[in-house]
Amino acid sequence: MAKRIAVATIGTQGDVQPYVALAMALQDRGYDVVLGAPDDFKDMIESRGLEFYSLGDKIQNFLQQSDFENAMSQNMLVNMPSLLAKGQKIVETAARHSWEMCQGADALVLNMNTSFGIDIAEALDIPSVMAALQPLNSTEEFPLCAYYGPDLGKTFNKLSYSIMNVQQLYYDMPRNRLRKELLGLKPRKKGGFFKDTQGNDLETLYAYSDHVSPRPSDWPESAKVTGYWQLNDNTGWEPSERFKAFLAAGEKPIYVGFGSMPFGASRNTEILKEAVAKWGGRVVVARGWGGINPDDLPDTIYAIRKAPHDKLFQHVRGVVHHGGAGTTSAGLHQGLPTFVVPQTVDQPYWGRRVYELGCGPKPVRLRKLTADDLADALRLLANTPEYAQNAQELAQKLHAEDGCETACDLIEDIMDRYQLHSAAQPQRSAQL
Repeated sequence: MAKRIAVATIGTQGDVQPYVALAMALQDRGYDVVLGAPDDFKDMIESRGLEFYSLGDKIQNFLQQSDFENAMSQNMLVNMPSLLAKGQKIVETAARHSWEMCQGADALVLNMNTSFGIDIAEALDIPSVMAALQPLNSTEEFPLCAYYGPDLGKTFNKLSYSIMNVQQLYYDMPRNRLRKELLGLKPRKKGGFFKDTQGNDLETLYAYSDHVSPRPSDWPESAKVTGYWQLNDNTGWEPSERFKAFLAAGEKPIYVGFGSMPFGASRNTEILKEAVAKWGGRVVVARGWGGINPDDLPDTIYAIRKAPHDKLFQHVRGVVHHGGAGTTSAGLHQGLPTFVVPQTVDQPYWGRRVYELGCGPKPVRLRKLTADDLADALRLLANTPEYAQNAQELAQKLHAEDGCETACDLIEDIMDRYQLHSAAQPQRSAQL
């Protein structure tokens, strides 16, 4: 009978897609795999022949609330408390559903958003494997990925990760309650995102490439960089006749996209229109979940509702995006010059890395971006051969890696080495 591996993730498409690729690779090795995610991704997951398990309502509904946009673009202090409370409900719902999903599992793959999985694995006495799409173990070599500012040295770099202790408290509030009510466990005395309840380092797999973000020398042995978990398109997507006509009407466009965060559409659109007019070139812009207004665009801007990056990026000569790990990977795999306009979380880090690798201009935060900034960046992407050369050389290195296969090897080794903490610990039935 095949061993069963559960995978739990919540977030936007960039937080889910790599885990679909990993789940497919595990399934190809003969494992029985179930992938838990928000309802937004049911069709995508099932279209890959994977078992889907709902971890809650659509994340898009949460992101499209008015107080979310107000928090990001107006007054965070006023709007954030309400959002945090709603976010904790999402996490608690996901935890309860994950507990049910994991019954009968032999291992659990989780991430920071689903860190309650550490407790579930403890209760079921199965190995848990932490995964991350950005570097999160503390190091002296660079600051926490969300930091956007000057280099302040090794001491600051190390201290910057203490912010994660505050973030951990946010996740711990529902976790400690669920440990008692649902899992029958005592409150956590130690731990964190990368440690178990006893304070031991969790095996952690980083789903990006050493060529993009070299592994810090002061990381624990338990932290492994595997290479990207790439998910190629399976929809058979091709450009529409209208898009083909746009592509044929002039020089190759540059892609512009602001990710899954559905706010700032009016401002983003006006900046884009003015910047393209100043530059004089052509762009294809992704509509995402509402971050751009597709109405009344000039002929030099083509708005596309949805297209897989690995296919769409074959038709552009450069990319401008928010700096999410997945979009950054897609652009670099295509060898495209890149300009990052980060908003939050790990996006500033990937913007810095693209710049430091010589693959694009210095990043500018989206909330500070002007039309002149964007016009200058578009000119540089179109007219700087060094960016294209560096990006193409990096792409060759990335294509030589197979992150999913490396991750599967490591997961198998973790499962083989796992020692039960009790001779016979019964699995509990879900108490939903």
